[in-house]
Amino acid sequence: MSQTDTPDIIPPSPSAADYATDPNGKPLIPNTSDPIALFKAWIAEARESELNDSNAMSLATIGADGMPDVRVVLLKEVTEAGFVFFTNLESAKGQQLAKTPKAALGFHWKSQRRQVRVRGTVEPVSEEAADEYFATRAAQSRISAIASDQSRPLNDRAEFEQRVAELSEIFGDGPDIPRPEFWGGFRVVPVEIEFWQDQAFRMHDRLKFTRADDGWTTGRLYP
Repeated sequence: MSQTDTPDIIPPSPSAADYATDPNGKPLIPNTSDPIALFKAWIAEARESELNDSNAMSLATIGADGMPDVRVVLLKEVTEAGFVFFTNLESAKGQQLAKTPKAALGFHWKSQRRQVRVRGTVEPVSEEAADEYFATRAAQSRISAIASDQSRPLNDRAEFEQRVAELSEIFGDGPDIPRPEFWGGFRVVPVEIEFWQDQAFRMHDRLKFTRADDGWTTGRLYP
């Protein structure tokens, strides 16, 4: 496909005039030895400017057929230990991570013109941590998690809605809706974290952290 064949829905590359009038330029990524602190600072800024789900992240896993698989999930905790999210453990991603406990994460904050990439190993969170987070969810969100055979075929949307209605009759909106055994969380323990900051004329700034025995090594990458 030539450039003239590109559909009109694809925006053109910025021109020199576009860059000259762009008020959203960002400074270079600061030199630091603490990628988790930098990540927390960036996601805090994104929370102030992103319209929806500033904690959304692409999660890439490996299927049984060796093919990569990706979807968007929500980050629920980040500490020195890693990046935590929750899911149905019998879902496609749950089964893939159980078989191959390695993953990659991608954050993109359009309003900030920033990306963060994470690669690492994966471990389950504790039962206590899963219980604690599950209890914070709205009652109907807990009920839908119980009702869903996530990633498996659904004959009709009405079938799922009927399950939700039946469970709502049983549990109501009370606080004592139990976490099902098939629902839990994973922690991505990072071995690499890369920060990307947009710059004019594609001269983007990239800073990569690689885990070492005594902390992190850092280095900038060509854009």
